[in-house]
Amino acid sequence: MKEFGGPAFFIDRNDINTDEIIPAKYLTEISKQALKPHLLEDLHLEGQNFDPASEELQKARVLVTRSNFGCGSSREHAVWALEVNDINVVIGESFARIFRQNMFNCGILAVELDPADLDRLFALPGEVFIRVDLEREELTATAGDESVTCSFGLNPFDKKLVAAGGWLAYADQNY
Repeated sequence: MKEFGGPAFFIDRNDINTDEIIPAKYLTEISKQALKPHLLEDLHLEGQNFDPASEELQKARVLVTRSNFGCGSSREHAVWALEVNDINVVIGESFARIFRQNMFNCGILAVELDPADLDRLFALPGEVFIRVDLEREELTATAGDESVTCSFGLNPFDKKLVAAGGWLAYADQNY
């Protein structure tokens, strides 16, 4: 079974759309690898010093954000940009429906938490490492001596998709 988790990168904003995840000018690229350096290139965080080329984002395997992540156009390229950057989990209050399903189809885990649990994650100091137990539907975030554990729910089919590594791997195993 695929493992989920790793160093976390926090984006404290709602409504991050697919154009901010991967700008539309890169939609003509024919390989996922070509999208890699452009992840979150057009993301603007008011009052925050955000650098999409930062080492912190480059080593992240988990994104933690707020609500309505992946809204806007229903382009799969936005999920591919996450995938090629080794992001295996995105945690937020909610996701755009098609974007969320594209994540599962690519083997990326979309975890929905209530705002109080998200606030607990955002309150952790310094570098945060998140480990996900898919079977138990639970995640644990650790920062130094502090940790936060949260439960989440997935429907059984989406759980099978991400456990397999995405739709193609699932189909190879089952059909």
